[in-house]
Amino acid sequence: FSGEWAAAHFRFRPPHSDLAYALEAGKGGTRAILVAVQAHIITYLLFTRETECTHLERLCRIGLWEQGQALAAALAETLWAAGGGGRAVVCLVTTPVTVMPCGGYRANSFTERIRLFKFSEKAAAQEFISNHLNCFKGEGGHGVILFLYSLLFSRTLKR
Repeated sequence: FSGEWAAAHFRFRPPHSDLAYALEAGKGGTRAILVAVQAHIITYLLFTRETECTHLERLCRIGLWEQGQALAAALAETLWAAGGGGRAVVCLVTTPVTVMPCGGYRANSFTERIRLFKFSEKAAAQEFISNHLNCFKGEGGHGVILFLYSLLFSRTLKR
């Protein structure tokens, strides 16, 4: 992955602002993934989240906690759909491990540390993602790459 991909993570606009619902997207290849997740965030905020706000107020001036819940719901929904409605796989980075590269494989100190967490219920996947949001939102956490790997493993390589 390029430096742009490695640095990409899910970052919202400032909480309690008029664009608090919006993800910040840089230029380049990661934008497509961010836009797809953004669509699920807006859907969650408008139609799923329980609130007394009017339609447009549901999007504006949300706080940090609501941003996190919306992101967790959007990621879980996307992974669940990729898994055909029967599974979701979430990839997270674990502590460094020693792997001896073989064949044509070249170690990159990232892929070797990915651990898969499999879920057969969407609610459990969403709760797990919510508890590990820092892995997807933190700078230097490779959040977009982790989500892309999660999509691939949820969908399965065969499919």
